[in-house]
Amino acid sequence: MKSNVLYLGDTAINQQASYLAGIMSYYDISFDYISSDEKFSLEKLGQDTRLIIISDYPSANFTASQIDAIVERVKGGMGILMIGGWESFTGLGGDYGKTKLSEVLPVRIKDSDDRINQSDPCLVKKEIDHEILEGLDLENAVPVIGGFNDVEAKDGATTILSSQRFRAYHRGNGFEFSPYKTAPLLVVGEFGLGKTAAFASDVAPHWVGPFVDWGSSRVTAQADGAEAIEVGDSYALFFKNLIQWLCGQS
Repeated sequence: MKSNVLYLGDTAINQQASYLAGIMSYYDISFDYISSDEKFSLEKLGQDTRLIIISDYPSANFTASQIDAIVERVKGGMGILMIGGWESFTGLGGDYGKTKLSEVLPVRIKDSDDRINQSDPCLVKKEIDHEILEGLDLENAVPVIGGFNDVEAKDGATTILSSQRFRAYHRGNGFEFSPYKTAPLLVVGEFGLGKTAAFASDVAPHWVGPFVDWGSSRVTAQADGAEAIEVGDSYALFFKNLIQWLCGQS
């Protein structure tokens, strides 16, 4: 079966990649997979590939010519999504700001370590209505994340979600929360004919935090060769909507 999505990273299919792989399997989204320690191969990028997902996959796994080929495919209409992590954006070993993919993504990537490991409350804030958020309640059921890559939306890009950080104080018998910094969380844009997106947090533990349990009911799923997952239904729907929008299927 020809695959619509090429998914790179998140360690291995039976480890962190079990989460996104499980979601795609649950919603019958066909995909091919390359693990984080495997070099990229253009043979995996078929003519039917509508979206490439890069998540915790180091840029050193690509050659310059392979990145040039991806850039041309996005320009011609293929979608691209980068999901946050220690080997995404700049991170600890991402270093994508030094590649041509930095021109394609809808965010500016920092020159130095951009990891925000957050112990204070960090809530997901909706900035605008968008079809990616269809069916999701971000007013009455606000989810929490545990960390993210600190990126900046480019001019002309659209910030759909932000991460709102709070300082928490224990006062008497109650708690006080003081907002102190906002950063882009989900940014979308276009490059040529292709749709582009950056989700600055992770899809899997640990940065995903309580976001993985967002929703009023549970979804259980398992991709071939992966671990079984049990997640919140809103978490699953969010990533399904995001993938299908980038594939041009929304």
